[in-house]
Amino acid sequence: MSEDYLYGIDLYNYGYWWECHEVFEALWHAVGHKTEQGNFFQALIQIAAANLKRSQGRTQAADKLWRRGLARLEKAPSPYMGVDARAFTRDVREYFTRLYPGPALISLNL
Repeated sequence: MSEDYLYGIDLYNYGYWWECHEVFEALWHAVGHKTEQGNFFQALIQIAAANLKRSQGRTQAADKLWRRGLARLEKAPSPYMGVDARAFTRDVREYFTRLYPGPALISLNL
């Protein structure tokens, strides 16, 4: 796993959604937009952006982004790059549909 990937996950988990978006976007460009990894990174980018929009009170934009992110994440195998994609998908959905008290965290199983 790359240092940048691990750093992006740390940024996400500590609520630095814009900054993690930037890290994941650089990785997305590096691996290619149409690759399996690219799809995964774009999902993480969209979910991070959804968290940011929600924190700003922009719920309509947040809803659009998390739904798009989950549609991409659901295409990833699970586990993928150390992430239980199915559990993270569930947690993100529960958070944005107000069944989960706080933003879903990315847990690594290395």
